[in-house]
Amino acid sequence: MMDPGSSATDPSSTATGGPLADLRVLELGQLLAGPFCGQLLGDFGAEVVKVERPGTGDPMRQWGRQAQGLSLWWPVIARNKKSITCDLGTGEGQALTRRLVATADVVVENFRPGRLERWNLGYEELARINPGVILVRVTGYGQSGPYAPRAGFGSVGEAMGGLRHVTGEPDRPPSRTGVSIGDSLAGTLAALGALVAVHARRSTGRGQVVDSAIYEAVLALMESLVPEYQVAGHVRQRSGAILPGIAPSNVYTTGDGDDVVMGANQDSVFRRLAEVMGQPHLATDPRFATHAARGENQAELDRLIGAWTAGRKSADLLEDLARAGVPAGRIYTARDLLADPHVLSRQAIVHLAHPEFGTIAMQGVAPRLSETPGSVRWPGPALGGHNDEIYGALGLDAGELTRLRDQGVL
Repeated sequence: MMDPGSSATDPSSTATGGPLADLRVLELGQLLAGPFCGQLLGDFGAEVVKVERPGTGDPMRQWGRQAQGLSLWWPVIARNKKSITCDLGTGEGQALTRRLVATADVVVENFRPGRLERWNLGYEELARINPGVILVRVTGYGQSGPYAPRAGFGSVGEAMGGLRHVTGEPDRPPSRTGVSIGDSLAGTLAALGALVAVHARRSTGRGQVVDSAIYEAVLALMESLVPEYQVAGHVRQRSGAILPGIAPSNVYTTGDGDDVVMGANQDSVFRRLAEVMGQPHLATDPRFATHAARGENQAELDRLIGAWTAGRKSADLLEDLARAGVPAGRIYTARDLLADPHVLSRQAIVHLAHPEFGTIAMQGVAPRLSETPGSVRWPGPALGGHNDEIYGALGLDAGELTRLRDQGVL
Protein backbone atom coordinates (compact mmCIF):
# COMPACT_ATOMS: atom_id res chain seq x y z
CA MET A 1 0.00 0.00 0.00
CA MET A 2 1.39 3.37 -0.91
CA ASP A 3 2.00 6.23 1.50
CA PRO A 4 -1.23 8.27 1.53
CA GLY A 5 0.54 11.39 2.70
CA SER A 6 -0.09 13.47 5.81
CA SER A 7 -1.22 16.84 7.01
CA ALA A 8 -0.53 18.53 10.30
CA THR A 9 -3.95 20.20 10.36
CA ASP A 10 -6.20 17.38 9.15
CA PRO A 11 -6.56 14.50 11.62
CA SER A 12 -7.76 12.24 8.83
CA SER A 13 -4.44 12.65 7.05
CA THR A 14 -2.25 11.48 9.90
CA ALA A 15 -1.14 7.97 10.74
CA THR A 16 -4.03 6.37 12.61
CA GLY A 17 -2.69 3.07 13.87
CA GLY A 18 -5.09 0.28 14.71
CA PRO A 19 -4.95 -3.41 13.83
CA LEU A 20 -6.07 -2.82 10.22
CA ALA A 21 -3.78 0.15 9.57
CA ASP A 22 -1.95 -1.82 6.88
CA LEU A 23 -5.11 -2.07 4.75
CA ARG A 24 -6.32 0.43 2.18
CA VAL A 25 -10.04 0.19 1.41
CA LEU A 26 -11.52 1.87 -1.65
CA GLU A 27 -15.21 2.46 -0.95
CA LEU A 28 -17.24 2.90 -4.13
CA GLY A 29 -20.65 2.29 -2.59
CA GLN A 30 -23.21 4.72 -1.26
CA LEU A 31 -26.12 4.93 1.17
CA LEU A 32 -25.82 2.36 3.95
CA ALA A 33 -25.01 -1.30 3.27
CA GLY A 34 -21.62 -0.91 1.57
CA PRO A 35 -20.56 2.14 3.59
CA PHE A 36 -21.36 0.37 6.87
CA CYS A 37 -18.80 -2.25 5.86
CA GLY A 38 -16.33 0.59 5.30
CA GLN A 39 -17.24 2.12 8.64
CA LEU A 40 -16.45 -1.09 10.49
CA LEU A 41 -13.10 -1.54 8.74
CA GLY A 42 -12.24 2.11 9.34
CA ASP A 43 -13.06 1.80 13.03
CA PHE A 44 -10.18 -0.63 13.35
CA GLY A 45 -7.68 1.52 11.52
CA ALA A 46 -8.03 0.71 7.82
CA GLU A 47 -7.48 3.67 5.51
CA VAL A 48 -10.91 3.98 3.90
CA VAL A 49 -10.93 6.16 0.78
CA LYS A 50 -14.53 6.94 -0.11
CA VAL A 51 -15.23 7.74 -3.76
CA GLU A 52 -18.22 10.07 -4.21
CA ARG A 53 -20.06 11.64 -7.11
CA PRO A 54 -18.79 15.18 -7.83
CA GLY A 55 -21.09 17.95 -6.66
CA THR A 56 -23.61 15.85 -4.75
CA GLY A 57 -21.68 13.06 -3.04
CA ASP A 58 -23.23 10.15 -1.21
CA PRO A 59 -26.98 10.68 -0.65
CA MET A 60 -26.32 9.89 3.02
CA ARG A 61 -25.04 13.46 3.27
CA GLN A 62 -28.71 14.51 3.06
CA TRP A 63 -30.47 11.58 4.72
CA GLY A 64 -31.91 11.46 8.23
CA ARG A 65 -32.61 14.22 10.70
CA GLN A 66 -30.61 17.38 10.13
CA ALA A 67 -29.19 20.25 12.16
CA GLN A 68 -27.90 23.47 10.61
CA GLY A 69 -28.82 21.95 7.25
CA LEU A 70 -26.45 19.01 7.74
CA SER A 71 -27.21 15.32 8.16
CA LEU A 72 -26.63 13.91 11.64
CA TRP A 73 -26.28 10.42 10.13
CA TRP A 74 -23.40 11.29 7.81
CA PRO A 75 -20.82 11.92 10.57
CA VAL A 76 -21.46 8.39 11.84
CA ILE A 77 -21.55 6.32 8.63
CA ALA A 78 -18.59 8.24 7.14
CA ARG A 79 -16.44 8.47 10.25
CA ASN A 80 -12.76 7.65 9.92
CA LYS A 81 -13.02 7.90 6.12
CA LYS A 82 -11.35 10.08 3.54
CA SER A 83 -13.50 11.59 0.78
CA ILE A 84 -12.51 12.00 -2.84
CA THR A 85 -14.74 12.81 -5.80
CA CYS A 86 -14.76 10.96 -9.10
CA ASP A 87 -17.38 10.46 -11.81
CA LEU A 88 -17.24 6.73 -12.40
CA GLY A 89 -19.39 7.12 -15.51
CA THR A 90 -16.55 8.85 -17.40
CA GLY A 91 -13.57 7.23 -19.05
CA GLU A 92 -11.12 9.42 -17.14
CA GLY A 93 -12.89 8.70 -13.87
CA GLN A 94 -12.68 4.98 -14.53
CA ALA A 95 -8.99 5.28 -15.39
CA LEU A 96 -8.31 7.13 -12.14
CA THR A 97 -10.24 4.49 -10.21
CA ARG A 98 -8.17 1.72 -11.78
CA ARG A 99 -5.02 3.52 -10.67
CA LEU A 100 -6.41 3.67 -7.15
CA VAL A 101 -7.31 -0.03 -7.26
CA ALA A 102 -3.64 -0.78 -7.90
CA THR A 103 -2.92 0.65 -4.43
CA ALA A 104 -5.88 -0.97 -2.61
CA ASP A 105 -6.33 -4.12 -0.59
CA VAL A 106 -10.13 -4.08 -0.58
CA VAL A 107 -12.72 -2.48 -2.86
CA VAL A 108 -16.25 -2.16 -1.46
CA GLU A 109 -19.27 -1.51 -3.68
CA ASN A 110 -23.03 -1.87 -3.41
CA PHE A 111 -24.31 -1.13 -6.90
CA ARG A 112 -26.61 -3.46 -8.81
CA PRO A 113 -24.80 -6.47 -10.31
CA GLY A 114 -23.28 -5.53 -13.65
CA ARG A 115 -22.78 -1.83 -12.92
CA LEU A 116 -19.05 -2.16 -12.24
CA GLU A 117 -18.67 -4.27 -15.36
CA ARG A 118 -20.29 -1.54 -17.46
CA TRP A 119 -17.73 0.86 -16.03
CA ASN A 120 -14.88 -1.53 -16.93
CA LEU A 121 -14.32 -2.06 -13.20
CA GLY A 122 -15.48 -5.67 -12.83
CA TYR A 123 -13.49 -8.16 -10.78
CA GLU A 124 -11.60 -9.62 -13.74
CA GLU A 125 -10.35 -6.18 -14.69
CA LEU A 126 -9.50 -5.26 -11.10
CA ALA A 127 -7.67 -8.56 -10.54
CA ARG A 128 -5.68 -7.98 -13.73
CA ILE A 129 -4.51 -4.66 -12.28
CA ASN A 130 -4.03 -5.98 -8.75
CA PRO A 131 -4.17 -9.80 -8.31
CA GLY A 132 -4.42 -9.45 -4.55
CA VAL A 133 -7.40 -7.10 -4.51
CA ILE A 134 -10.54 -8.21 -2.68
CA LEU A 135 -13.81 -7.02 -4.17
CA VAL A 136 -16.62 -6.80 -1.62
CA ARG A 137 -20.03 -6.66 -3.30
CA VAL A 138 -23.12 -5.87 -1.22
CA THR A 139 -26.48 -6.15 -2.97
CA GLY A 140 -30.08 -7.04 -2.24
CA TYR A 141 -30.00 -10.55 -3.70
CA GLY A 142 -26.36 -11.39 -4.43
CA GLN A 143 -24.39 -11.65 -7.65
CA SER A 144 -26.16 -14.74 -9.01
CA GLY A 145 -29.67 -16.18 -9.22
CA PRO A 146 -32.84 -14.97 -10.96
CA TYR A 147 -33.33 -11.99 -8.63
CA ALA A 148 -29.75 -10.70 -8.87
CA PRO A 149 -30.55 -7.87 -11.34
CA ARG A 150 -33.34 -6.47 -9.16
CA ALA A 151 -32.99 -3.34 -7.09
CA GLY A 152 -32.76 -4.41 -3.48
CA PHE A 153 -33.19 -2.12 -0.48
CA GLY A 154 -32.70 -3.20 3.12
CA SER A 155 -36.42 -3.22 3.84
CA VAL A 156 -37.05 -5.75 1.08
CA GLY A 157 -34.13 -7.88 2.24
CA GLU A 158 -35.58 -7.88 5.75
CA ALA A 159 -38.90 -9.03 4.34
CA MET A 160 -37.48 -11.79 2.13
CA GLY A 161 -34.97 -12.89 4.76
CA GLY A 162 -37.82 -13.69 7.14
CA LEU A 163 -37.39 -10.92 9.69
CA ARG A 164 -40.36 -8.70 8.89
CA HIS A 165 -42.88 -11.54 9.25
CA VAL A 166 -41.91 -12.10 12.89
CA THR A 167 -41.52 -8.41 13.86
CA GLY A 168 -44.36 -6.53 15.51
CA GLU A 169 -47.62 -7.27 17.28
CA PRO A 170 -49.61 -10.36 16.26
CA ASP A 171 -52.79 -8.41 15.47
CA ARG A 172 -51.08 -5.86 13.21
CA PRO A 173 -49.15 -5.91 9.92
CA PRO A 174 -45.42 -6.67 10.06
CA SER A 175 -43.26 -3.84 11.37
CA ARG A 176 -39.73 -2.63 10.87
CA THR A 177 -37.29 -2.79 13.76
CA GLY A 178 -36.71 0.97 14.01
CA VAL A 179 -33.28 0.95 12.35
CA SER A 180 -32.05 -0.20 8.93
CA ILE A 181 -31.02 -3.56 10.28
CA GLY A 182 -30.91 -5.39 6.93
CA ASP A 183 -28.37 -2.98 5.46
CA SER A 184 -26.25 -3.02 8.60
CA LEU A 185 -26.28 -6.82 8.80
CA ALA A 186 -25.19 -7.11 5.17
CA GLY A 187 -22.43 -4.57 5.81
CA THR A 188 -21.32 -6.42 8.92
CA LEU A 189 -21.05 -9.76 7.13
CA ALA A 190 -19.33 -8.00 4.23
CA ALA A 191 -16.68 -6.73 6.64
CA LEU A 192 -16.30 -10.23 8.08
CA GLY A 193 -15.94 -11.63 4.56
CA ALA A 194 -13.33 -9.00 3.69
CA LEU A 195 -11.20 -9.95 6.69
CA VAL A 196 -11.56 -13.66 5.94
CA ALA A 197 -10.42 -12.95 2.38
CA VAL A 198 -7.45 -10.92 3.64
CA HIS A 199 -6.49 -13.87 5.84
CA ALA A 200 -6.83 -16.32 2.93
CA ARG A 201 -4.66 -14.08 0.75
CA ARG A 202 -1.74 -14.72 3.07
CA SER A 203 -1.54 -18.30 1.82
CA THR A 204 -2.88 -17.91 -1.74
CA GLY A 205 -1.47 -14.52 -2.68
CA ARG A 206 -4.74 -13.85 -4.50
CA GLY A 207 -7.80 -11.79 -3.81
CA GLN A 208 -11.37 -12.89 -4.37
CA VAL A 209 -14.97 -11.68 -4.48
CA VAL A 210 -17.00 -11.34 -1.27
CA ASP A 211 -20.70 -11.58 -2.17
CA SER A 212 -22.92 -10.25 0.64
CA ALA A 213 -26.68 -10.30 -0.09
CA ILE A 214 -28.96 -8.36 2.23
CA TYR A 215 -31.66 -11.04 2.35
CA GLU A 216 -29.04 -13.71 3.15
CA ALA A 217 -27.49 -11.59 5.89
CA VAL A 218 -30.93 -11.33 7.49
CA LEU A 219 -31.63 -15.02 6.95
CA ALA A 220 -28.33 -15.90 8.65
CA LEU A 221 -29.67 -14.43 11.90
CA MET A 222 -33.05 -16.13 11.85
CA GLU A 223 -32.19 -18.78 14.43
CA SER A 224 -34.15 -22.03 13.93
CA LEU A 225 -36.92 -20.48 11.83
CA VAL A 226 -36.26 -22.71 8.79
CA PRO A 227 -35.96 -26.13 10.49
CA GLU A 228 -38.95 -25.31 12.70
CA TYR A 229 -41.02 -25.37 9.52
CA GLN A 230 -39.09 -27.99 7.55
CA VAL A 231 -39.06 -30.56 10.36
CA ALA A 232 -42.04 -29.63 12.54
CA GLY A 233 -44.33 -27.71 10.19
CA HIS A 234 -44.31 -24.68 12.48
CA VAL A 235 -44.36 -21.15 11.02
CA ARG A 236 -43.17 -18.53 13.48
CA GLN A 237 -45.53 -15.60 13.93
CA ARG A 238 -45.29 -12.12 15.39
CA SER A 239 -45.43 -12.14 19.18
CA GLY A 240 -44.76 -8.53 20.15
CA ALA A 241 -42.60 -8.10 23.24
CA ILE A 242 -42.82 -11.66 24.50
CA LEU A 243 -40.99 -14.87 23.64
CA PRO A 244 -43.84 -17.34 23.17
CA GLY A 245 -43.59 -20.13 25.70
CA ILE A 246 -40.63 -18.44 27.45
CA ALA A 247 -41.76 -16.73 30.64
CA PRO A 248 -41.36 -14.37 32.23
CA SER A 249 -39.71 -12.37 29.46
CA ASN A 250 -41.59 -9.19 28.71
CA VAL A 251 -41.84 -5.44 29.14
CA TYR A 252 -43.40 -4.24 32.39
CA THR A 253 -44.45 -0.69 33.30
CA THR A 254 -43.40 0.80 36.64
CA GLY A 255 -45.31 3.12 38.91
CA ASP A 256 -43.40 6.16 37.63
CA GLY A 257 -44.15 5.35 34.00
CA ASP A 258 -40.93 3.67 32.88
CA ASP A 259 -40.88 0.51 30.80
CA VAL A 260 -38.58 -2.22 32.07
CA VAL A 261 -37.51 -5.33 30.18
CA MET A 262 -37.15 -8.35 32.44
CA GLY A 263 -36.01 -11.88 31.69
CA ALA A 264 -36.42 -14.44 34.47
CA ASN A 265 -37.38 -17.58 32.58
CA GLN A 266 -34.80 -19.96 34.08
CA ASP A 267 -36.01 -21.82 37.16
CA SER A 268 -33.30 -20.46 39.45
CA VAL A 269 -33.77 -16.90 38.23
CA PHE A 270 -37.54 -17.14 38.59
CA ARG A 271 -37.12 -18.27 42.20
CA ARG A 272 -35.05 -15.15 42.86
CA LEU A 273 -37.66 -12.97 41.19
CA ALA A 274 -40.41 -14.49 43.33
CA GLU A 275 -38.37 -13.65 46.43
CA VAL A 276 -37.89 -10.03 45.32
CA MET A 277 -41.60 -9.77 44.64
CA GLY A 278 -42.29 -10.91 48.19
CA GLN A 279 -44.21 -13.84 46.76
CA PRO A 280 -41.84 -16.82 47.12
CA HIS A 281 -44.76 -19.24 46.82
CA LEU A 282 -44.93 -18.46 43.07
CA ALA A 283 -41.80 -20.55 42.56
CA THR A 284 -43.58 -23.66 43.82
CA ASP A 285 -47.02 -22.87 42.41
CA PRO A 286 -47.80 -25.65 39.87
CA ARG A 287 -48.71 -22.99 37.32
CA PHE A 288 -45.20 -21.49 37.42
CA ALA A 289 -42.88 -24.04 39.03
CA THR A 290 -41.35 -25.29 35.78
CA HIS A 291 -40.24 -23.77 32.51
CA ALA A 292 -43.04 -25.51 30.60
CA ALA A 293 -45.69 -24.50 33.13
CA ARG A 294 -44.65 -20.86 33.02
CA GLY A 295 -44.86 -20.96 29.24
CA GLU A 296 -48.37 -22.39 29.33
CA ASN A 297 -49.47 -19.74 31.85
CA GLN A 298 -47.47 -16.89 30.38
CA ALA A 299 -50.26 -14.31 30.23
CA GLU A 300 -51.33 -14.90 33.82
CA LEU A 301 -47.74 -14.68 35.07
CA ASP A 302 -47.18 -11.45 33.15
CA ARG A 303 -50.29 -9.96 34.76
CA LEU A 304 -48.96 -10.81 38.23
CA ILE A 305 -45.56 -9.30 37.54
CA GLY A 306 -47.09 -6.25 35.86
CA ALA A 307 -49.29 -5.59 38.89
CA TRP A 308 -46.18 -5.75 41.09
CA THR A 309 -44.00 -3.44 38.95
CA ALA A 310 -46.87 -0.93 38.72
CA GLY A 311 -46.42 -0.28 42.43
CA ARG A 312 -42.65 0.28 42.27
CA LYS A 313 -40.43 3.13 41.15
CA SER A 314 -38.13 2.03 38.36
CA ALA A 315 -34.87 2.98 40.12
CA ASP A 316 -35.76 1.00 43.25
CA LEU A 317 -37.11 -1.90 41.20
CA LEU A 318 -33.97 -2.19 39.08
CA GLU A 319 -31.71 -1.95 42.09
CA ASP A 320 -33.58 -4.77 43.84
CA LEU A 321 -33.58 -6.93 40.73
CA ALA A 322 -29.85 -6.36 40.15
CA ARG A 323 -29.07 -7.27 43.75
CA ALA A 324 -31.05 -10.48 43.34
CA GLY A 325 -29.41 -11.39 40.05
CA VAL A 326 -32.52 -10.99 37.90
CA PRO A 327 -31.71 -9.60 34.42
CA ALA A 328 -33.61 -6.37 33.85
CA GLY A 329 -33.13 -2.96 32.29
CA ARG A 330 -35.06 0.17 31.47
CA ILE A 331 -35.86 0.82 27.80
CA TYR A 332 -33.47 3.61 26.88
CA THR A 333 -33.70 6.59 24.58
CA ALA A 334 -30.65 8.52 23.38
CA ARG A 335 -31.06 10.82 26.37
CA ASP A 336 -30.78 7.87 28.73
CA LEU A 337 -27.71 6.51 26.93
CA LEU A 338 -25.91 9.82 27.22
CA ALA A 339 -26.49 9.91 30.98
CA ASP A 340 -26.02 6.28 31.99
CA PRO A 341 -22.98 5.75 34.25
CA HIS A 342 -22.16 2.33 32.80
CA VAL A 343 -22.28 3.62 29.21
CA LEU A 344 -20.09 6.55 30.24
CA SER A 345 -17.58 4.43 32.14
CA ARG A 346 -17.02 2.17 29.14
CA GLN A 347 -16.95 5.12 26.71
CA ALA A 348 -19.59 3.37 24.62
CA ILE A 349 -20.49 6.84 23.37
CA VAL A 350 -17.69 9.09 22.18
CA HIS A 351 -17.60 12.84 21.62
CA LEU A 352 -15.74 14.21 18.60
CA ALA A 353 -14.81 17.69 17.45
CA HIS A 354 -16.98 18.77 14.52
CA PRO A 355 -16.42 21.85 12.33
CA GLU A 356 -20.09 22.93 12.37
CA PHE A 357 -21.57 21.39 15.53
CA GLY A 358 -18.61 22.01 17.83
CA THR A 359 -18.84 18.47 19.18
CA ILE A 360 -20.88 15.50 18.11
CA ALA A 361 -21.67 12.36 20.13
CA MET A 362 -21.98 8.93 18.55
CA GLN A 363 -21.63 5.26 19.39
CA GLY A 364 -18.10 4.00 19.95
CA VAL A 365 -16.39 0.96 18.44
CA ALA A 366 -17.63 -2.57 19.05
CA PRO A 367 -16.33 -5.12 19.81
CA ARG A 368 -13.54 -4.17 22.22
CA LEU A 369 -10.10 -5.68 21.71
CA SER A 370 -7.80 -5.72 24.71
CA GLU A 371 -4.53 -5.31 22.79
CA THR A 372 -5.50 -3.71 19.47
CA PRO A 373 -8.69 -1.70 20.01
CA GLY A 374 -10.44 0.33 17.36
CA SER A 375 -11.19 4.02 17.65
CA VAL A 376 -13.35 6.79 16.24
CA ARG A 377 -10.87 9.41 15.11
CA TRP A 378 -12.90 11.94 13.11
CA PRO A 379 -16.48 12.38 11.85
CA GLY A 380 -17.56 12.17 8.22
CA PRO A 381 -15.40 14.39 5.99
CA ALA A 382 -16.26 17.22 3.61
CA LEU A 383 -17.06 16.20 0.03
CA GLY A 384 -13.77 15.80 -1.84
CA GLY A 385 -11.82 16.94 1.18
CA HIS A 386 -8.98 14.53 0.39
CA ASN A 387 -8.73 14.99 -3.37
CA ASP A 388 -5.39 16.77 -3.23
CA GLU A 389 -3.91 14.21 -0.83
CA ILE A 390 -5.05 11.01 -2.56
CA TYR A 391 -4.72 12.13 -6.18
CA GLY A 392 -1.51 13.99 -5.41
CA ALA A 393 -0.04 10.70 -4.19
CA LEU A 394 -0.91 9.25 -7.62
CA GLY A 395 1.23 11.95 -9.22
CA LEU A 396 -1.47 14.38 -10.36
CA ASP A 397 -0.30 17.99 -10.10
CA ALA A 398 -2.41 21.06 -9.31
CA GLY A 399 -2.98 21.85 -12.98
CA GLU A 400 -4.24 18.37 -13.76
CA LEU A 401 -6.56 18.42 -10.76
CA THR A 402 -7.96 21.77 -11.86
CA ARG A 403 -8.59 20.45 -15.37
CA LEU A 404 -10.39 17.37 -14.06
CA ARG A 405 -12.54 19.51 -11.76
CA ASP A 406 -13.43 21.87 -14.59
CA GLN A 407 -14.47 18.90 -16.75
CA GLY A 408 -16.65 17.45 -13.97
CA VAL A 409 -14.53 14.31 -13.55
CA LEU A 410 -13.67 15.31 -9.95
